[in-house]
Amino acid sequence: MGAVVAASLLAGACGGVGPDAADAGPVVLTLWTHDGTDAETQALDTLVEEWNTTSTTSTVEVVDVPEGDYGHVVQTAIIAGTLPDLVEVDGPLVASYVYQDALAPLDGLVDDEAVAGLLPSLRAQGTVDDSLYAVGMFESGLGIWASRSRLEEAGVRVPTGRADAWDADETTAALRALATGDDDGLVLDVKRAYGVGEWLTYGFAPLLWSAGADLVDRETGTAHDVLDSPVAVAAMRTLGDWSDFVDPDPADTAFVDGDVALSWVGHWEYGRYRQALGDDLVLLPLPDLGRGSHSSHGSWAWGVSSASPHQQEAARFLGHLLSDASVTAMSEANGAVPGTWSALAADPRFAAGGPLALYAEHLSHACGPDQQPGCLVATRPSTPGYPATTYAFAAAVDAVLSGSDPATALDEAARAIDADVARNAGYVREAAP
Repeated sequence: MGAVVAASLLAGACGGVGPDAADAGPVVLTLWTHDGTDAETQALDTLVEEWNTTSTTSTVEVVDVPEGDYGHVVQTAIIAGTLPDLVEVDGPLVASYVYQDALAPLDGLVDDEAVAGLLPSLRAQGTVDDSLYAVGMFESGLGIWASRSRLEEAGVRVPTGRADAWDADETTAALRALATGDDDGLVLDVKRAYGVGEWLTYGFAPLLWSAGADLVDRETGTAHDVLDSPVAVAAMRTLGDWSDFVDPDPADTAFVDGDVALSWVGHWEYGRYRQALGDDLVLLPLPDLGRGSHSSHGSWAWGVSSASPHQQEAARFLGHLLSDASVTAMSEANGAVPGTWSALAADPRFAAGGPLALYAEHLSHACGPDQQPGCLVATRPSTPGYPATTYAFAAAVDAVLSGSDPATALDEAARAIDADVARNAGYVREAAP
């Protein structure tokens, strides 16, 4: 984002520190959000308008920031101490923001009943050191979208759920079978059009977890002997083998145009894919590399700035966003998983036999901050060093998909992560006097 635009955002942010006691009169809350899809933006605008029409204590002003610039703008505001009252945060970055004292703890601020109704995975995403700092309206889902008819024509078995996901060998066999009847042999879309960023961590860390590896040691945040372990290298070598079948698809249209039979991506493509394929669209679990088919979870959430002078009123607005009606409206707009159990249970798309049932199945086995035996959906590491972790791992995945040696790519990533931890003294904060 240009310096002039960034400066205007920062100048418009609130100042002052500390919660409001009761806010003597109506206050104006500033909210920053990333510029999502048109439907998502409209849903949020409608919810804000509802609040502004009915609340006698506050009004909310929304500032949309382009998604590609959003993280930079927020980080700049953290350094400057000029965050707005309410800030949208990407789930895996919560611990980094907490480490920088940017977010206010929400315990006792947001209605306890509203928090209790959230999916456990969302509570885990927003919790750092046993305190809640962020609450989400929706969860995410990950899998492989497929053309059922293309699979059947190629004689490829269609998994019915996570319990019978393809293993590595069957995935390879499926790709080969599909490629046999394809003009260029490129039958898999993995969203190379997204570039090198968080998508590559979100989309492919589940292969590590499925193999029994991880991104970092979750106690220390270091990666040596974890990300570069033999198990992790083997998982990424398998991904490298599959890269021979990947369509680069710079226009991001290969799946809807029928150029590929499989698309490895998240829930956000459901609407577009359903419109293109109709009843031929089927959602498959990610491959099982030995410890079950795993998935990522987490998404955008809301936090209250530690610099806001209106923290209680900001938290009241978050309660409005967490109502079942609000959660349903947003999840219908963006195709995501509703963030409360009650809203999820009421949505037939996620019920048994529904087109998105796999997502609900995954989230009923969420790991939380640790990877307990039997969990299927792992939280990306809740560490202040996550920005460096995801940057390094995403670069490694990109290298593997481009044909580089997985051992070398992961070794470089582990070294970069550990160098960041060392530069920041292990991200250990001194106790307050």
